[in-house]
Amino acid sequence: TDLKFLHIMHVKFLPFQDSYLSYFLFKGDDSMDKMSKEALAVKRAEQAFDRKRRTIGLFGGPLLAIIVLLTSITGLTPEGHKLLAIMTLVAIWWITEPVPIPVTSLIGPTLAVMTGVVAAKDAFSAFANPMIFLFMGGFILAKAMMVHGLDKRFAYWLLSRSWVGSNPKRIFLAVGLAAALCSGWVSNTATAAMMFPICLGLLTSIKDMFANSGREIDLHEYKYATGLMLMTAYSCSIGGVLTPIGTPPNIIMLGFLDTITNIHISFFEWMTWGFIAMVAYFIIAYLVLSHMFPADVDRIEGADTFIKARIAELGKWNRAQINTLISFLIAVILWVVPGFLSIAYGSDADILKMYNRLFPEAIAAMGGALLLFLIPIDFKERKFTLTWKEAMDGIEWGTLILFGGGLAMGGMMYKTGLSKWVGDSIANLIGGEPSIVVLVAIFSVLALLLSELTSHTAATNMIGPLAITAAVSMGISPIPVSIAVALSASLGFMLPVSTPPNAIVYASGYIPITKMIHTGVFIDFIGIACVTIPLVIYFVTWVVG
Repeated sequence: TDLKFLHIMHVKFLPFQDSYLSYFLFKGDDSMDKMSKEALAVKRAEQAFDRKRRTIGLFGGPLLAIIVLLTSITGLTPEGHKLLAIMTLVAIWWITEPVPIPVTSLIGPTLAVMTGVVAAKDAFSAFANPMIFLFMGGFILAKAMMVHGLDKRFAYWLLSRSWVGSNPKRIFLAVGLAAALCSGWVSNTATAAMMFPICLGLLTSIKDMFANSGREIDLHEYKYATGLMLMTAYSCSIGGVLTPIGTPPNIIMLGFLDTITNIHISFFEWMTWGFIAMVAYFIIAYLVLSHMFPADVDRIEGADTFIKARIAELGKWNRAQINTLISFLIAVILWVVPGFLSIAYGSDADILKMYNRLFPEAIAAMGGALLLFLIPIDFKERKFTLTWKEAMDGIEWGTLILFGGGLAMGGMMYKTGLSKWVGDSIANLIGGEPSIVVLVAIFSVLALLLSELTSHTAATNMIGPLAITAAVSMGISPIPVSIAVALSASLGFMLPVSTPPNAIVYASGYIPITKMIHTGVFIDFIGIACVTIPLVIYFVTWVVG
């Protein structure tokens, strides 16, 4: 009875990823008893911590904001001083979440207007930034891919390749590749939810194979099961760095660069950096996980049969899937054409300028997305590829509001002179000769640690403007530090609460919390030390010249 009640409470009232945990608890599988106790203990500890965190933030945020407002601060304009107090409140509430994060993102601009910092049109103009429509178009395209099963088709296609077969090491690699490549275009949460049952099916094949040979195994203590689940979760986060729309921190930092410094980074340029970062992150994760959680067999009997059965269930390509693929490819082509034009004609060519004026990234995204409502599946019945209801279910409005709120606060910091004051203060605090290595290292670690404890979107909104203004104040290009912040914010691998993919796979019961922390620490800091700093400093500064 208690388990049934817990299941109902999880499904009705708790976030999406928690339903996986409640599903396993509801099954009543005896092998889950140990995991159930650990998961419930962790869940209770999380809830107790969250309650204290939100209570402290609810009262501490306004109190600290008032203290900042009443404190005399030299070098700030009256508007900048008031904005600093508002930023204090917003930052604390983003971290502690006493109210939903999107609500906090609206509170900041609203208070800025009420206190006379800026006019209303200036405070809320950021919510119509083209970057938001780039993200919106990406959400709609991703939703169509999920509705019509294109993401599953790709994942099963990759897993069914002849080089994968039934080899556990290659299955491990293929699962990670499928998750990483999908999450470059689809949200990491949706990708994890798609890959989760695939991994469960593969692990069931392993259990059945051992059972047929007279050997019973407990998958909750089986190293390979832990590694496969962690590889799935980590790859979903790693793949997000591939494209600007892969994960919110990417597009947030691009928006800050455009708003604060008037530096525009194209979709193609980001992908050249994102691809290298994704490959490097993926190799690190694969090497660490395959070493820590090796398979003890050379072949998984039944794995290829399981994949073939899943492919058969998808059936033949239908009109909706073809339409979705066409719309997606049109958007991708429009996104990458400027890169090839730049290579062929130079970055100052008139044809490139005309193309960027007519088909900027946001228009490419919205063009591909809008085609989904225009290309019919059955014209006689007036059925089109995507319905408006389906599209609305796919748009993460909270993320768009949070993104707009972050851009609004960043823009106001620049207009009121607060960004310069903050940048100068950070530069003085660091001291010595301006060092891009020190700056990138500091903000990479800050973005990583903050994203482990709160939303990586909120973490990027807080760290991003500080990183850019500090770089400008020190006379350093803000591009390397901006890319470093975006990449580091995607490295939340230590805790189930760090990212939704972590929470989803943790609910399987195959990952002890200590194992996730242990492996997460390794990959997080190896990723920063061996990828972010050298990649961003040497590659990006080489591109900038």
